[in-house]
Amino acid sequence: MLRETFVHIPGVGYRTEERLWRSGIRTWDDFAERSKPRRLPARVAHRIADEIARSDEALRRRRHRYFARNLPARDHWRAWPEFGDAVAYLDIETTGLSLGRDAVTVVGVYDGSARRSFIQGDDLEELPSALEDAKLLVTFNGSRFDVPFLRKAFPRMHLDQIHLDLVHPLRRLGFVGGLKAIESQVGILRGEETTGLGGFDAVRLWRAYNRGDDDALDLLLEYNMEDVVNLEPLAELAYEGLRSLCLDGGFVTADRLPDRTRPPSRAPHKSRT
Repeated sequence: MLRETFVHIPGVGYRTEERLWRSGIRTWDDFAERSKPRRLPARVAHRIADEIARSDEALRRRRHRYFARNLPARDHWRAWPEFGDAVAYLDIETTGLSLGRDAVTVVGVYDGSARRSFIQGDDLEELPSALEDAKLLVTFNGSRFDVPFLRKAFPRMHLDQIHLDLVHPLRRLGFVGGLKAIESQVGILRGEETTGLGGFDAVRLWRAYNRGDDDALDLLLEYNMEDVVNLEPLAELAYEGLRSLCLDGGFVTADRLPDRTRPPSRAPHKSRT
């Protein structure tokens, strides 16, 4: 989808992009090979051609910051396949909801293969180095919650990835509610011990752990890691659905993911991969 994208080019909006698609210019390569739409001003055509060259170079060199900076935030989903091999699915737990008063307790990270849990008072300070190679960040409501908390906890950490916050693309596809509600709508199952748990339970479990209950920490890590790994099938659904809507006027439903709707295996304790 990234090579089919033109809205990151200054002066090109969604109507111009759609006009290009309808004229048969579906990719960057098509723009050079096909005749341009008659209503496309020459100066705009030159600007698009110049920016396509820069975009192609940025993608070839894996310069994710170029796309993070130039793609509208609502369209960061378009970069999911191209940068999916350097992804960090991420979710945090905190002592509460107040950015000024509460702190990060647990962070779960999943790169599509390995899972890691970072814990306050243990190895949380290793999180920035673990995210150094990530070019794409996938969260649920991370723009309003996870990222602000992480910026406060790690002021020097580079959170400059392309950011796919699944709240917004899933809303555009008609899914409503929080993460657990959307999981239920698409048939993603939770483990027996974590079914029914929510954000306030995560706070309660952290408090119990601080009182000496190690089992509470194990359950908290399992709950958090389910939040994290379940982002992957939801990202796939969001990408396929929005791409279908953009290019074909179609729609993708949850039945596209029949083999992804099962609970993940138990999360590893602490930072084991």
